[in-house]
Amino acid sequence: MTRVLFVCVENAGRSQIAQALYERRGGEVRSAGSKPAVELHEAVVEALGEVGIDVSGRTPKALDREDVEWADLVVTMGCGDACPVLPGKEYLEWNLPDAAGLCLEEVRELRAVIEDRVSSLPI
Repeated sequence: MTRVLFVCVENAGRSQIAQALYERRGGEVRSAGSKPAVELHEAVVEALGEVGIDVSGRTPKALDREDVEWADLVVTMGCGDACPVLPGKEYLEWNLPDAAGLCLEEVRELRAVIEDRVSSLPI
């Protein structure tokens, strides 16, 4: 089974959406942020709730080296050089808009894009 780590800046939007959708597929997954927010974006919680995924109890987590060591595949979403690059790991960069400040409709669109990309990842 492939262990996937999703990383964005705040771990309050994109990486949380990706983690939730990958979990729903049955994958082993974590997410983290280079500068974690205090809480998930409200529109993200609502957009995932619309598809039957409850993330209301989750809180953003800071990225640490142990997360990267654990993962087989690291998917970054705008965290830049904050993510440690370790030999033997596969890396993907998804250029996606930050969910911060997006309205619910825009987060739904972001969710759809992330769901499409997550569906192509190995389990």
